[in-house]
Order: sequence, then C-alpha cells, then structure tokens
Amino acid sequence: MPSLTTYLMFISFALAASFTPGPAVMLSIHNAMNLGWRHAIWSSLGNISGLLLLATLSALGLNAILQSSDLAFTAVKLMGAAYLVWLGVQQWRNAPKRAASASAEVARQPEPAQRPRGLYVKGLTVAVTNPKAIAFIAALFPQFLNVSRPLVPQYVALTLTFMAISLLALSTYAGLAVLARKRLNGWFASGWPQRLSGSVFCAFGLGLLRLSRP
Repeated sequence: MPSLTTYLMFISFALAASFTPGPAVMLSIHNAMNLGWRHAIWSSLGNISGLLLLATLSALGLNAILQSSDLAFTAVKLMGAAYLVWLGVQQWRNAPKRAASASAEVARQPEPAQRPRGLYVKGLTVAVTNPKAIAFIAALFPQFLNVSRPLVPQYVALTLTFMAISLLALSTYAGLAVLARKRLNGWFASGWPQRLSGSVFCAFGLGLLRLSRP
C-alpha cells in the first residue's frame, strides 16, 4: 500500500476525475433516464471492468506502445471516436417523438442492447476505446507508487480504489437522472433529453479526434 498521505491524495484526484462528466457519465445518465437506475448499474459495472482492463494493460506497457506508435494511438482514437458517435446517432434515432411512442417503447420487450449483458458491454466498450482514459491511468498511477515497496500490491490497491470511486460517481449521476425524470416526465417523454445526450456523445467522439499523442 502507498503511505496514508499519498493514498488520500490519490483519492482526491480519483474523485475529481470520476465526477467530471465524460462519456461514461453520459452513458450512465442516459440509461438511468430511459431504463431505470438498476439498468444503469450494468453499464457502470462494464465501465469499471474496462478501467480494470486498462490499468492491467497499462501496467503491462500498453501506454508505452501508444506513446511510441502514431499508428496504434490513431487506431485506438478512431475506434473510440467512431463508437461514441455511433452511440449518439443511435440515441437520436431511437428518441421517442411523443409520449405515446414512449409508452409503446416501455411496453415492448427490451432489445438486446437494453438487457444487462448489452448494457455491460456498452460500458466496457466506452471505457476501453478511450485513449484519454488509458493515458490518464498511465500518467496518474505512477505518481502515487512508492518504488521502495512492492509495486504490485500498490497497483492493485490504487486500481480497486479507482474502480470503487468510479462506480460511486456513476451511480450518483444515475440516481440524480432518475429523480430528474420523475420531476420532468413529460419533457423526457418528448425525446429531447435523448437527443441532447446523443449530441453530447457525438461531441465527445469528435473531441477525441483532436486528441494528440501524449
């Protein structure tokens, strides 16, 4: 484990990073608004699984590959951007046009993408196709490691802490989204919140295209 002071400093950075809105937060909010808090948790679990995978790959040297290879970095960046834009377009296409169509959507059997497995995969994909997240983990974690102590236990402790804080943040945003929906049910039935979140996803995807290699 890192020292207590170092660990508390890491927690403060992790809280700031996790509660800053990004693609994972938007996905959690969107799922909570349209499917409910319990469904949003599945995408959140997928996201923190992605963080675990990224932390593991970072420890194995993936970040060094991205830093040294323009081709690898560009490939990951394009995949991430394309996926976020695709999510945004899907939300625009599936947004209900009026309250009646929203009611029909609820009555219908959930589509595969709305089932726990599909939601989990979405969250996982959003995490692992974001080169910014890879660079963030690779840049953040080494700053809090004590090289005079065994590194593996420290890396495990930091990774699990980051996952727990991320899950807390995503769950909090999902809960707030559910409360907002109850208060603004008519507006949500109009489909404009879905279109708004779809636009934000597209903006995140286009923003990734401007990301340069660290």
